[in-house]
Amino acid sequence: MHVALRAPVVVGRDHELELIRTTLAKVATGRGQVVFLTGEAGIGKSRLASAATDLAYSSGMSIMRGRGSAMSRTIPFRCLSEALLSLQRLGTTVDIGALGPYRPALARLNPDWGASSDDASSGSLIVLAEGVLRLTELVGRDGGCAVVIDDLQYADPDTLAVLEYVIDNIAHQPTLLLATMRDEDSAALEFARATSKRDSATLIELRRLRQQQVSVLAGACLEGTLPAPALDLLWAGSGGLPLFVEELLDEIVSDGRLVRTGDAWQLADARVPPSALVHSVAGRFGRLNDQAREFVSVAAVIGLRFPLTVVREVTGLDYRTLLRYLQSEPVAHLIGPDDHTPDWYLFTHALVADAVLTLIPEDVQADLARRAADAVEKRYPGVPGDWCHLCATLREAAGQTAEAGALYAEAGRRALAQGAAQSAVTLLDRSLELVHDPVRRFEALEAQLLALTEAGQVDRALAMSFDSSGLDRPHRARLHTQLAWAANLAGRTSEGLAQVEIARALVGADAPAEDSAPIDVVAAHLELDRAEPGSLERAESVALRAATVAERVPLPVVACQAWQLLGALTRRRDPVQATAYLERSRAFAIAHDLPIWEIHALVRLGLNDALRDGEITRLEQARDLASRIGAVIARYQSEVNIGLQLVLRADFAAAEALVDEVSSAAKRLGLQEIGQFMAVLRAVLAGHRGDRATLTAAWSVLSEPGGEQHTGRLHGLAATFCSLLEEDRPRARADLDLALTAERATPTTYHLTGRFGLDLLLRAVDGELTRAEYDEIVANPAAGLRWDHHFALLASAVLAGASGDEATARAQVAESADVGLRYPMARNLGLRLVGEAAARDGWGEPETWLRTAEHYFHDAGIAAVAGACRAQLRQMGARVTQRRTGTDEVPDELRLAGVTVREYEVLRLLGARLANNEIAAQLHVSPRTVEKHVSSLLTKTGLANRLALGKLATGHVFNESP
Repeated sequence: MHVALRAPVVVGRDHELELIRTTLAKVATGRGQVVFLTGEAGIGKSRLASAATDLAYSSGMSIMRGRGSAMSRTIPFRCLSEALLSLQRLGTTVDIGALGPYRPALARLNPDWGASSDDASSGSLIVLAEGVLRLTELVGRDGGCAVVIDDLQYADPDTLAVLEYVIDNIAHQPTLLLATMRDEDSAALEFARATSKRDSATLIELRRLRQQQVSVLAGACLEGTLPAPALDLLWAGSGGLPLFVEELLDEIVSDGRLVRTGDAWQLADARVPPSALVHSVAGRFGRLNDQAREFVSVAAVIGLRFPLTVVREVTGLDYRTLLRYLQSEPVAHLIGPDDHTPDWYLFTHALVADAVLTLIPEDVQADLARRAADAVEKRYPGVPGDWCHLCATLREAAGQTAEAGALYAEAGRRALAQGAAQSAVTLLDRSLELVHDPVRRFEALEAQLLALTEAGQVDRALAMSFDSSGLDRPHRARLHTQLAWAANLAGRTSEGLAQVEIARALVGADAPAEDSAPIDVVAAHLELDRAEPGSLERAESVALRAATVAERVPLPVVACQAWQLLGALTRRRDPVQATAYLERSRAFAIAHDLPIWEIHALVRLGLNDALRDGEITRLEQARDLASRIGAVIARYQSEVNIGLQLVLRADFAAAEALVDEVSSAAKRLGLQEIGQFMAVLRAVLAGHRGDRATLTAAWSVLSEPGGEQHTGRLHGLAATFCSLLEEDRPRARADLDLALTAERATPTTYHLTGRFGLDLLLRAVDGELTRAEYDEIVANPAAGLRWDHHFALLASAVLAGASGDEATARAQVAESADVGLRYPMARNLGLRLVGEAAARDGWGEPETWLRTAEHYFHDAGIAAVAGACRAQLRQMGARVTQRRTGTDEVPDELRLAGVTVREYEVLRLLGARLANNEIAAQLHVSPRTVEKHVSSLLTKTGLANRLALGKLATGHVFNESP
């Protein structure tokens, strides 16, 4: 007789369902929500989650559903991967191109979405988390998205970290995250409780059913009313646990103790079984023949979920036989198909799998585990993906510790490559407990040091004491080199240099050069972080040695690291050589198929282009390429440099939009360095807008660790410019002095502090710069960078004009106009300053330069500079007209000639061939006033008569016509 093992409706959860409906209503308004369902095994968490999923689907939401892996808590991102794959299974269309640079990160979870990124930094956990967040927003763009995860207690720590990130950032998007977990001690339960305590989630703890609810559940299962003795038996035998109610009900019906007579049910035997579930499982297991029992036993040893292919390999049974057993009554109550994965099956409940294992002797379990591991390795050579984890646990269960340790190490390395550093640490710890072979231990140790660094456990990495007996000196040196990198990444320079010295001592003075090159490249980076006199020179020397050796051996990654570091180090001294180094790095990366290093070279080459010529084409290429392959960090590095050029070009709206977008992403992703650069860029943007309040607020970057390296740029490029826009020359000079002092005290690879440009111009205008000083400073190749070169040309013009060489001075002002063409605000600020000097020293065209600058700064809303220009013009005796509404309508050449708004109105009417009295009538002035305006126009334009004015007016009016 067939009995429904599951009630067709959810019983006893009215309050919980109402909470879920309320939550869905909030999601519909665009407010992201998180719900955790907890309770003991068999309490009905998954059934309630399914009901919630149905409600979400009915409301128009897209569904993503996954399950924690019972194979191993260290299989990274298993439930997230299933959730992504469920989109395809449910027919949800996703515009994966809209994921931008996060698509390759998500491709690690769903290979159908393209190749995953090879960039280690972009493989970080936080980048993947941002990708998941953006995916849920994209999927839920129309009707919202429900992400449902069952059995979260099995999730690895990195999955929990991803979910924490998502929870912290879904408040403003229509996303529901609903997860179920047992109420037993686990990281997931602790995570859920902590999240609910900070009001970021709703925690629903399911309780056992009351006696009346048990009656309703039983009636729903059997579609009828049970007699009181039967209900008493169900209550006594189940304790209100829904799974036990259904199992006990099925057992007493199957045993003929509860029978239907007509429309009524009668209980023949009221004895309570000793344990509803265990007794039921044992009864069914005992009724199986030997083949079927072996089949179920193999499945239980593999885990809650298992692939039929492996069971077939172990048992030797054909598919027809296996499927026949799966469809038989005893097995069908224990095992069913896994709806998430084709050809996979799972036990009807984790408690069922546990109950089966209690029925199998330990020695038999070990033998089955060994056979299952053999079958996995035969069926899936190289044990790809999750098979590695499964095989490792099976080998360990079989007592094959060495083999298990090697598999755990491989799984750890793969987890690290996926960005699951926490899982990698756990797996590699387990490997090191089991592996004793020196070479394998070295490989696991090296991976563990990297995993600890990626997981942010640098203290533990640096404190590791490892047994290096059996390892040769070069291998031990590699471990200490890895520790040096860890210290470098953590900003612990002195500890990193100490590890470098240990590594150098191990390789010895007469070691092959290829053993020293990896040490040299990390040493060069550490020298750079010293930021003390001579550190840049030492870093350059060591990096050059590493690059030369690494290119010859070859050691491709080391070579790329070294050549790119050299490109940054030599830019200040020889920009041409710096570009050559970077081109060399890029070519080497291409030749050895290292796309990430190619992009990093392209970013640095783009920066060189931007500094030298103001050109951002290669930076944009680097950004686009980084987006395509998922190099998220490289993308933001490109945008840091693009953003600076936008500010220098006075494209403030575009710069602000970029700063806001990248700053937000950097904050969420925890990209401290990118975040600092964006804070500096925000300060520079504020300075170039003359916004002192925002500049002061952005200045807080100096108080953060590592902020001191930006002092020169903050004072020289942000504060100095702001002071000049405020017409506070003494403060500008003081800001520049602070910038140059900081640059001398803390040498960096950054530029544009003003030493080679603005400082020269201010000192020249103030009469404090000699030609000899000027020549000495601009002899430095760094003075050729376009931004500085523009100001330096103006400084030279001021010096030439003061010395009476007007021809040279005029030529240099004209040249500066071409050089500064990309930088309109800087160009006009330069004209304001050089106009002052030219008026004082009697050379050039100060009136034209000052009027040009005045017009620019008036339109830009920089009142102080516009007012200073007008004051200087008045001081020179030039006529300065009052600024009126409509000034912007006056063509530049006429405005610079002093034509007022009213005069331009008269000129336009002259073009229409109106007489003075007709013009007077239209403008509501007297004919006498019109006559004065016409006379003034003839004087200012230099034209001979009224007819010529009419022709001029006609030309301007025609040019302005649509």
